[in-house]
Amino acid sequence: MTATLGPLLVDAADPPAMAAFWSAALGRPEQERLLRFRVQRAPKTVKNRVHLDVAVGPEGRGVDRLLRLGARVLADHLPDWVTLADVEGNEFCAFPGRPDDDAAARVFAVCTDSAQPEQLAAWWAARVGARIGPGPDQTPRWLHGCAGWPGLIWKFVRVDDARITPNRWWPTLAESVDDLVAAGALMRSDGTLVDPQGNEFSADPESPAG
Repeated sequence: MTATLGPLLVDAADPPAMAAFWSAALGRPEQERLLRFRVQRAPKTVKNRVHLDVAVGPEGRGVDRLLRLGARVLADHLPDWVTLADVEGNEFCAFPGRPDDDAAARVFAVCTDSAQPEQLAAWWAARVGARIGPGPDQTPRWLHGCAGWPGLIWKFVRVDDARITPNRWWPTLAESVDDLVAAGALMRSDGTLVDPQGNEFSADPESPAG
């Protein structure tokens, strides 16, 4: 059975403030479709292992708009992209080039760090009915056509840094927990579900995912 992805569940020190920033950045309908905020379990201490890629207006104007909303620059790779932090320090990447520079940013990818991205991409592709395509290095680690995420790419990004803390951004799935565990997911002693590489996610067959 294909699991349907829903909004990312995001830990936040101030959920209303985070919702306000992302609603202004993306437009409220897109924010509500893609992001759901909850009170954090612990403060942010390290770089997130899950982040968004967004398309913005050209020539830095779209980036400037995000800065006016409260984002800040972490690393400038312009004219290609810029790594930003939202109002609580969560990393995301903005790619200029959209012609409608005054419009809201558009999420086009969800990125998940992995030391073995090909294996993780293959596991998730089988869960969410996605087609696996190549990343920039031509290895099979980008997912297209994920159920519930129309128009989004799920990128598995090669990293060699060790996992230190639980993820602050979780995928949500409309799917049976038992089916996911049978497919290789693990349930921790506290009831948290994780994929085969330890990334947390939430699953509920009655969830309005997608």
